[in-house]
Amino acid sequence: MNKTSEVSKFAYTFRKLSNVFFYRILLFILGFPLHLITFFLYQAAKKRSNEASTKGQKQLEQHQLDELIAKYSRQIRAEKNYFNESINEQEIHHTATQLATQYLEKNANLEHADNKLTSYREFFAQQISKKSYFYGTFIFGIVMYAFLWVYGNAFSRYIVDRLVLSIFVVVGVSILVFTILYFSPMDPAANILGESATTEQKEAFNEQHGLNESYGVQLKESVQGIFTFDLGKSFTGKEDVSESIANKFPVTLKIAVLSLLLTIIVAIPIGMLSAAKMNTFWDYALMFIALIGLSIPSFWQGLIMILEFSIKLQWLPATYSPEQYSSIIMPVIVLGTGLTAAVARMTRSSILEVINEDYMITAKAKGLGSMTIFFNHALRNAMIPIITVIGLQFGAMLGGAAVTEKVFNISGLGSYIVDKQFIPDIPAIMGGVVYIAITISLVNLIIDILYALLNPRVRSKMKNS
Repeated sequence: MNKTSEVSKFAYTFRKLSNVFFYRILLFILGFPLHLITFFLYQAAKKRSNEASTKGQKQLEQHQLDELIAKYSRQIRAEKNYFNESINEQEIHHTATQLATQYLEKNANLEHADNKLTSYREFFAQQISKKSYFYGTFIFGIVMYAFLWVYGNAFSRYIVDRLVLSIFVVVGVSILVFTILYFSPMDPAANILGESATTEQKEAFNEQHGLNESYGVQLKESVQGIFTFDLGKSFTGKEDVSESIANKFPVTLKIAVLSLLLTIIVAIPIGMLSAAKMNTFWDYALMFIALIGLSIPSFWQGLIMILEFSIKLQWLPATYSPEQYSSIIMPVIVLGTGLTAAVARMTRSSILEVINEDYMITAKAKGLGSMTIFFNHALRNAMIPIITVIGLQFGAMLGGAAVTEKVFNISGLGSYIVDKQFIPDIPAIMGGVVYIAITISLVNLIIDILYALLNPRVRSKMKNS
C-alpha cells in the first residue's frame, strides 16, 4: 500500500470511529494539539466561505432578480395585450419587481444550502487525508495517528482489543481476590504476633499496615499499587513483594513452560496415532494410559518418583536445586503428566470429529495422499480445541504448581502464595495473583492470535468488524 492510500485510510478510519460517541471523545483527547490547529483553519475557511458566499449571493440574487423582473414583465404585458388593456410600463415594472422579490425570498434557503461549509468533523477528515497536511502535523497528532493506524488494521486492532480486555481481567481478579481476603475471618495481626499479643499491639500492627482503613481505601491502594508497580511490603519480614515475586516467579514459569513443551512433544503425536489407529490395540492402549495420567494425583506421583528414582535408584535429586539441571526433570514430568493426558485425548477426539467432514471427503476425491489429508486438513482444522485446552491447562499449571513445588521443595510462586494465604499476607498474595493473572492473560492473547492464524473464519470476522 502506497503512502497516499495509507493517509486516506486514516481519514476513512477517523470517519468510521467518530460516528461512535466514545471514540469521538477519545480521538479528540488523543489529537487535542492537532484539533487546535485544525479548528483555527476551519474557522478561517468558514470565514472565507461566508464572505465569498455573501458576495456571490448578492451578485447571484441581483442577476436572478433582473431575469425574474424581465420574465414577469413579459407575462404581464402579454396578459394585457390579450385582454386589450392599456399598458403602463411603470406599473408593470413595479408589479414584476414585487413578484420577483417574493419568489426569491421564498426560495432563499434552497438557494443557499449548497454554499454552506461542511461540518468540522468532515473538514478534519478532509485535512488529514492530504499528504501535505499529514506530514506537516505529524508531530502534533502522532498519538492520534498511531491510534488510527492500529484501528485501521484488523489484526492490530484484534490484538489491542484483547490487551485492553486483559487489563480489565487483571483488575477484576485483583478486586475479587482482595475482597475475599478482606472479608476472610483470619486476623493477620493475631497470626503474625501470636496469641499472646495485646490489643494495643494488634491495633499498632493494623495501623502500621493500613488494615484499620476502610474497605474502599485499602482496595484503592491495592489496585493503585498494581498500576504503579509498587506492591508494598509483606506483613512478615517486611520484604519487598515485587522483588520477592520477581525472584520466585521465574522458577514456576520455567517448570510450567518445560511441562508445556513436554506435553506438545508427547501428547499431540500420541493423539494423532490413536486417531489414525482408531479402535485398534494401539488406540485402546494409548487412551488407557492417558486415562491413568488424568487420574493420578500429582502429589502422590511426585512422592512415588522420589522414592523410586531418588531414594532407591539414586538417579535424580529428591529436591530442586538451580545448580543441578537434572533436579528439574521430575517436577516437569509430574506437572506435565495431567496436561499430557488431557491434550492427547483432546487431539484424538478433535481429529476424529473432523475426519468425516465434507472437505475431507472432497480431498480424498481429489486423489490426495492419506498423509497429506491427515496433516494438512485433519490436524490443522482440529488444532483449535487442542490449543484451547493447552491454554487453559497452562494457566492451571501456573496456579496449581504449588503442590508440585511443595513436594520437591521448590521455592516458587505457587508455594509462596500458599504459605502467605494462611496469614493472610494481603500484599504478597495480591502480588502473586497479579503476576499469574498477567501471565494467563498473555497466554490467552497468544491463543487468540493462533486462532486468527489457523481459522480463516476468525480472520474474516476481524476484517468485517
